[in-house]
Amino acid sequence: MSSAAQNNLRLVTIGDGDAMMVTPPGEGADFASLFDAGIDTLLADSGHLLIRGFRPSVEDFNELVQRYSSRTTLDPARVFHGSAAQKVDSGQDPIGLHLENGGTPYAPELLWFHCVKAAASGSQTTVCDGYRVWDALSDQAKDAFSAQPIRYARTVPAALWRRLASFLTADGRGPEEVTVADLYATANPGSKVEFTEHPDGSLHYDYQVYAAHPTKWSTRTAWANSLLGPSFNYETPDIRFADGSAIPADIIAEYVSVTEAVTEEIQWEDGDIVLIDNSRVMHGRRAITDPDRTILNSQSFARN
Repeated sequence: MSSAAQNNLRLVTIGDGDAMMVTPPGEGADFASLFDAGIDTLLADSGHLLIRGFRPSVEDFNELVQRYSSRTTLDPARVFHGSAAQKVDSGQDPIGLHLENGGTPYAPELLWFHCVKAAASGSQTTVCDGYRVWDALSDQAKDAFSAQPIRYARTVPAALWRRLASFLTADGRGPEEVTVADLYATANPGSKVEFTEHPDGSLHYDYQVYAAHPTKWSTRTAWANSLLGPSFNYETPDIRFADGSAIPADIIAEYVSVTEAVTEEIQWEDGDIVLIDNSRVMHGRRAITDPDRTILNSQSFARN
């Protein structure tokens, strides 16, 4: 990050880890100053950023995402607000920690949130740095997660997988024109996945990925996955080790305890933006006690 950009931003470490809050130096700061401020470089060190005090519009948020992204992706069950943002609509119950789309071969590198209107109570977003989890796990757990990948398996309705494939191919074909071959072609590089199309058009997938792995910007190991994640709008996946064995109950109890111990909360304010390294930091949500709130999100891939 350049010294000129630093002069236009205030940076403060938040929480007990590496996360930072980015604020303007004074009132009336220009939101466009973030476009070339190197927040992606900051993210590589921090894991997640809370950008506060700029009060952007939804259009501003969409442009910020586009400026830092080589391409965007989507959740096919959500509605778009602009070119890159979708409204978060995941019920009102608490949501467990997960990587966005971490149980699929379409996980983005960058996860963005924009708080258009904060809740008066509850619905805090939770964040958990996978570096801190890995460092705290026992040797037994580390050995188990290093030995083999996790397998996620579920069936997705035809309308949803076809909408995703149509968006990712970006060649003008509509959802009814894409095929399973397009899903294979647009999966993240190196993904180990098998798709099986059913007679009713729904699609079963079997996807394998390590629960602990290097991150986008580092070779350091992060325990970052979707073992605790949600299934809102989708069938609950079958999650087990790649060889078909169940994850032992004592290891489950351990990672639940460890993640809870290092999980922190984002107390939203109107206009906040949060940027998360989706290869390192898991996120979730406390229960919504005030449904009169609006949170948008976007999923994208970094330019570098």
